[in-house]
Amino acid sequence: MKTLYSLSLILVVFNLKSVAQIDPFNIQLEPIKITGLAGIQSFSFGQHEGKWLIIGGRLDGLHRRQPFAAFDLAGHNNQLIVVDLGSKQKWTAPLTSLPTSIQEQLSSTNMEFYQDDSMLYCIGGYGYSNSAGDHITYPNFTAINVPLVINSIINGKSFHTYFKQITHQNFAITGGHLEKIYDTYYLVGGQKFDGRYNPMGPDFGPGFKQQYTNSIRKFSIANNSLNFSVKHLSTVTDSVNLHRRDYNVAAQIMPNGQEGLTAFSGVFQTIADIPYLNCVNIDSSGYSVNNAFSQYYNHYHCANIGLYSAKANEMHTVFFGGIAQYYDSSNILVQDNDVPFVKTIARVTRNGSGIMGEYKLPVQMPALLGAGSEFILNEDLPKYENHVLKLDNLKSDTTLVGYIFGGISSSAANVFFTNTGTQSAASSQIFKVNLIKNSTVGIHELNPQSKGSLHMQVYPNPNNGHFVIKFNLAKPADVNVSIFNMEGKLLKAETLTNLETGENLITYKIKKINYGKTYMVTLETPYEKATQKIIINE
Repeated sequence: MKTLYSLSLILVVFNLKSVAQIDPFNIQLEPIKITGLAGIQSFSFGQHEGKWLIIGGRLDGLHRRQPFAAFDLAGHNNQLIVVDLGSKQKWTAPLTSLPTSIQEQLSSTNMEFYQDDSMLYCIGGYGYSNSAGDHITYPNFTAINVPLVINSIINGKSFHTYFKQITHQNFAITGGHLEKIYDTYYLVGGQKFDGRYNPMGPDFGPGFKQQYTNSIRKFSIANNSLNFSVKHLSTVTDSVNLHRRDYNVAAQIMPNGQEGLTAFSGVFQTIADIPYLNCVNIDSSGYSVNNAFSQYYNHYHCANIGLYSAKANEMHTVFFGGIAQYYDSSNILVQDNDVPFVKTIARVTRNGSGIMGEYKLPVQMPALLGAGSEFILNEDLPKYENHVLKLDNLKSDTTLVGYIFGGISSSAANVFFTNTGTQSAASSQIFKVNLIKNSTVGIHELNPQSKGSLHMQVYPNPNNGHFVIKFNLAKPADVNVSIFNMEGKLLKAETLTNLETGENLITYKIKKINYGKTYMVTLETPYEKATQKIIINE
C-alpha cells in the first residue's frame, strides 16, 4: 500500500432523519469462532455445501515498510485450508504435493479469483518465488475442482490431479478482479509488481518494477476432463480511468436488467497519490465512467455483497469496513490522506435512472476490521447467475445472507508509519451477516457529497501555502474559490471563469498567511459547493 500525505477534510453531512425514508434493509453482525483456525487476509476461496476452501493470502497484518520485512516468506500461506461451518471444524493440507509452479502461485497474496459452479479459477498473485529468486507477480492461471479438493483434504487423500494450470503474461496481475458477465470473463485493473516493496520508490534499495494494467481484459474458458484453455478476447485500455488496484469490483444488475460490474474507487490517481472517488460501470457492451457519483467511505478491498430489488429496480452494494480516505465523525465527513483503517459499513445504491448514492449504515464493524477480508455468500439463497442476491425473494424478516471472514485487524487507525509487525494482525474472526427487513431501528444516513460531481481534493496537505485543488465539473461553469480562517474571516476570494467540463487543477501559492494554522477552502459552482480544511506549515 503506497503512502499518502496527511490531510484533513471536513464536510457537514446533513442529518436526514427528519426526511421520510424507508431503508431497504438493515444489517446485523454475529461473531462466531472456530477453534484452531488461524488468521488470514487477502486470500482466495471457493465453497461447496457449506464448506470453504481457503487458498493463498497472508498470515500477518499490514505489510511493513522495510523492503527486507515486507511480504516476507514467514507470512506466506503454504497450506490449503478447509472450513466446515456446520461442525465448526477445520482441516489443512500442505501444497507440497503440487507442482512447483502451482505451489508458488497458490501461496501468493491478492490473486484474482472467481468460482463458476465447481471450478475455482485463480489468476496471478504476488509473493516470493524460489524459482525466480525474487518477489514476482505470477503469470499463471490455475483451475481447481473445489468439491473434490475439499473432500480429499478432509479424508486425507491425494488431490494433485484436481489442479490444472496454464501460463500467459496477460495473467501476471495482482490486486485486480476476476469477474464474469454472462459467458465472458473480465480481468479488471490491477498491476504487475516485481521485486521488493519499497515506499521510497522503484529506484531505491533493492528496487522494483510496477506496471498498472490500465485495462479490462476479456477471455473465455474451455475446461473439461481433457482440456483447460483460454481464448483471449478484446482488451480495453484506459490509462486514466482504469488505473486502479487493491479496490472493489462488484457484480451488479444494471437499471436495464442486464448483468454488469462496477469498479468502486481504487488507487492511485495518475496525477497524485490519492484514491479515485468516482466509479466505472462495465457491461457486455463496454464501460462508462460515472463522474456524477463519489464514494467516500470504503476505498480499499473489503468484504462486500450485492443485492438487487427487481420491484424497485434498485441495486445495493454493501461494503464492510476496511481502509478509506474518509470517515464520519458525529455527522462530519473527515478526510485523512494517511488512509486509515475504518469501521464504516456503507451501502451504495443505484436507482432505476442510474443515479447512485452512498449511505452510512447505523451499524459498524466492532473493531478496525475488513481490509483484505472476503464476503462468503450463503449458497442456499436465490441469486442471479453473477451471484447478486435477489432481494425481493428474501421473505423472512431475518435472513442469513453470508459470512465475513479474515482480513486485517488493526490496533489503531494509522499504523503504517510505525508498523513493526505487531500493530496489526491477520484476523481469524468470522461474522454471520444477517439481513433484517422491516426494521425500524437506525437510519441509513445519506452522504450528500456522494451525489455531487465536484470530487474536490487538495494536495499536499499540510502545505506551506503552495497547494493544488483538484475538482471535476459536470458542465462548463464559473467557480468561486474562497479561503477563510477558522473564525470565518474571508482571507481571499476569486472567481475562475469559463472553466471546461471535466477535471480541473488549480495551483495556489498564498503569501502573508500564518504558519501552523488551519484554513478552509471552499469551491462553489452554480449547482454545487464543497469545503475542505487545509493546514499551513512552514
